[in-house]
Amino acid sequence: MTQEEYIKQLENTVESLTSQIENLTETVHYLTKKLFGQSSEKTKIDIQGQLGLFDEAEVYSDSNAPEPTYKDVAGYERKKGKTTREVLTKNLEIIEVPCTLHEDEKNCPWCNTGLKPIGKEQVREEIQFIPAQVKLIRYIRYAYECPTCKEDGYAVISKAATPSPVMKHSLASPSSVAHVMYQKYVNAMPLYRQEKEWEQYGIKLSRATLANWVIRCAQDWLVPITKALHKELLKREVLHADETT
Repeated sequence: MTQEEYIKQLENTVESLTSQIENLTETVHYLTKKLFGQSSEKTKIDIQGQLGLFDEAEVYSDSNAPEPTYKDVAGYERKKGKTTREVLTKNLEIIEVPCTLHEDEKNCPWCNTGLKPIGKEQVREEIQFIPAQVKLIRYIRYAYECPTCKEDGYAVISKAATPSPVMKHSLASPSSVAHVMYQKYVNAMPLYRQEKEWEQYGIKLSRATLANWVIRCAQDWLVPITKALHKELLKREVLHADETT
């Protein structure tokens, strides 16, 4: 090897080692920041088109947003705006709350004659939210015997039928399993958050238990339905499908 080739080799080695040192230094700085730096969930980075995790209410809040109302026009009622109160509440159960006079107020203050109702008016409407409730359903099965056959020395005993459980040896019910699946796959609520929600209702269900409910009930109840539908579809001559991603 000539002197020039040896010098060139040393220069390449120095350049390679320098690059490695820079990469290692950058890695050390990154890991040090991750280990000892700020670990808050808040970020100063404003990504276009994405909302923060904790300020959704502040972002969408608008004090000038109008409430759904009705507008009376020339003797008939015209809906004002696209989302009227009638459209928003058309599927809700209506509960009327009568506002009547107290028994001590149902007499005329001048002559003490009993007052009679002459009409009523609708003052306002409210949307009432009723929180979910968790109850323990206990099935009690009764047994019956024939007293006549018992006197003759024969034991004739009959027991009442009970509904089949959605999962054997489990607290799961159709409504509880349906709620867990709906929350997970429709509302995108992960099981660890549902675990906290159930704890607020007064029952401690681990996410492992909730996962078992989802998997077992999907295998036992939903897969047979899927197979039956698949079998029916294969009987058709033509199938139409939407393969849009």
